[in-house]
Amino acid sequence: MTNKTLDDHLFNKAYPVLPWDIRLEIALDAAEGLLYLHEGLEVQVIYRDFKASNVLLDEEFRAKLSDFGLAREGPSAGDTHVSTAVMGTLGYAAPDYVETGHLTTKSDVWSFGVVLYEILTGRRSIERNRPKNEQKLLEWVRLYPVESKQFSKIIDARLEGHYSKQGTRKIAKLANSCLAKHRRDRPTMREVVESLKQAMQHKELDGKAGALNETSPPEEMSGKPSTEDVAVASARRRMLHLAALGENANSIARRRFMFMRTAASPTPT
Repeated sequence: MTNKTLDDHLFNKAYPVLPWDIRLEIALDAAEGLLYLHEGLEVQVIYRDFKASNVLLDEEFRAKLSDFGLAREGPSAGDTHVSTAVMGTLGYAAPDYVETGHLTTKSDVWSFGVVLYEILTGRRSIERNRPKNEQKLLEWVRLYPVESKQFSKIIDARLEGHYSKQGTRKIAKLANSCLAKHRRDRPTMREVVESLKQAMQHKELDGKAGALNETSPPEEMSGKPSTEDVAVASARRRMLHLAALGENANSIARRRFMFMRTAASPTPT
């Protein structure tokens, strides 16, 4: 795919930072993909290996699921689960599935919750190079509850405050519901999609790229793009240009491009 994967853009520091709005759009696309597998086919399909590296991004940063090698047909009518050998990726597999081998659509929901926290924090589910109490993402984020004053400490620092505080809390709450201990307490992917759409309604940004000042007269606001819109559009154009460069330029052109760019936005390799 033109823009590689969500994993590349979240964790490879050589890539431009994904703006908050684009992160939400990618999350929604991926959620709708899982919903289609769960409810949109004649036979229910459980993905079983949902993670950021399996979320491909096209030229418009629309997300598509890839690598269905571990996907399984859902349970037969009357059954609650599929019994199968435990497979998947460490850090993304639901604990109830790991313990019992009982696979359900709620196994995918758990994995989606992990990726939501990766989107929020810019951290992988497991990072061995961090201090011991920070190596496991889900254990680390519990130190900063959603309703606490410390919550903002988990938000990806690369966003530099350019996000909606209310929106990030809603996403964290959704992630927590996806990560419920008992699968019966987790939402369906249909419910996840609806929750994401509601969270995306909170598009005001905080920090340097905040929305227009609330005291601005209506006539000054009408017909003018908000700072948020400008920032997102600029970042999208920059990432599209980088993708085209990565596909079409030879090594000499890449070196010239890297020389001309600022150190803050190096060309992805």
